[in-house]
Amino acid sequence: MFQQNRPDDIIRRIRGEYLEMPGLALTLTQAQRLWGLDRGSVDQLLNTLVDGGFLFRTQDGQFMRYDAGSPRR
Repeated sequence: MFQQNRPDDIIRRIRGEYLEMPGLALTLTQAQRLWGLDRGSVDQLLNTLVDGGFLFRTQDGQFMRYDAGSPRR
């Protein structure tokens, strides 16, 4: 789905999905299916968003967005 796009475009799309759907929590496998990307790409993109403070990873491996109700680590 996104493989012909640049990483910055994909990051914007992922951020947009999380902003449009408050409470969205995806595992790596679910994100891979949703965005049609290979596991390595999804892992790298989601970890970029974690490193940037937009997402966090729960203890059970889901990626969620920081918001007013999210626990900050």
